[in-house]
Amino acid sequence: MKLIILFLLLLSLESFAQLKDYTISIKGDTLNALDMKGQKQGKWVMRYEQMRGEPGYEEEGPYLDGKREGAWRRYSLMGDLIAVENYRWGNKDGICQYFNGLGELMREESWRAINPDKLYDTLDVEDVDHPENYRRVIVKNEGAGVKHGVWKFYDPARGTIVKTENYVVGKLETGGKDAPTAASKEKKTMAKPKEVLEFEKKNAGKKKIRVRDGGTM
Repeated sequence: MKLIILFLLLLSLESFAQLKDYTISIKGDTLNALDMKGQKQGKWVMRYEQMRGEPGYEEEGPYLDGKREGAWRRYSLMGDLIAVENYRWGNKDGICQYFNGLGELMREESWRAINPDKLYDTLDVEDVDHPENYRRVIVKNEGAGVKHGVWKFYDPARGTIVKTENYVVGKLETGGKDAPTAASKEKKTMAKPKEVLEFEKKNAGKKKIRVRDGGTM
């Protein structure tokens, strides 16, 4: 047993020897570590005080070779969870969620990270008309993640979705060219005034007379 403890102690000392700087938490965890190259490694916990009217916050999550990797959580200075973000290669990747001070979900974003080692990367995009089919899209590396997937906006009090936006490789999908516009929908569904209906009924079968029905031309 003593040999095992000694081995673990030596292993721990060796790992610390590879670090340029670090902090030991109350629980004995190694935090905010910098390796000999000055790159952030492992779990980091950071605090930002209120500044210029912007609320302060704390955030925690892992670094890998100086870049954020995995799940990061953000808290208000009161300790309330306000965001959960996922990272890959230092960029947002996957689902990111944002909450209000009561812990109610306000917004859910979808991101896709681009491999920083490549000038161009490829993404498989689902065919809207044929969901079982995918097409490959070439994406230029701009040094950041791209919006990709469905974004959902919630009514925090009710927990219901009030709006959705669908992004395909950074571009907001607005529907096909045959999709009716808001103006055309309004024109189709707008009810005719009572006076117009009575006039048309009275003059049914007679020579057509152009009347104003309240619709847009």
